[in-house]
Amino acid sequence: MEVRAIDQQSPFTTKDGSTIRSILDLSNAPVIKQSLAEATIPRGGETERHWHKDSEEFYFILAGSGSMEIDGEKQDVGVGDAILIPAGAWHQITAKDDLRFLCCCAPPYRHEDTYFE
Repeated sequence: MEVRAIDQQSPFTTKDGSTIRSILDLSNAPVIKQSLAEATIPRGGETERHWHKDSEEFYFILAGSGSMEIDGEKQDVGVGDAILIPAGAWHQITAKDDLRFLCCCAPPYRHEDTYFE
C-alpha cells in the first residue's frame, strides 16, 4: 500500500514557475500512468505559458481564484472548478488571489515534457 502525507512532501519549483508538492509521482511512489501534486501560485503570480507533448492535465482549484488560458481561450476560475488541459495545448494560469490547486498528469509529470515558446 502506498500512502503519502502531503505535509511530508518537500516543495519545489517546476519549469513553468509554479511551486508544487508531489503527492504521488515518479519521485516518491511506484507510479506508472499518472501523478498528483499540489500547486501554489501567489497573488499576482502566473505560470510561464507552456505545453506538454505527452501529459494530459487536470487542475482542481482548492483555494483562491485566477484566470486560466488554454490555446488562447481565457476563463476565470475559482474554488471547486476542474480544468482539463489536453496534451499539446498551450496553457497558463494566473493567480488573482493566492491560488492552491491539485494537478493530475497522465502520464506522470516530467520536467522534460514541458515546452516553451
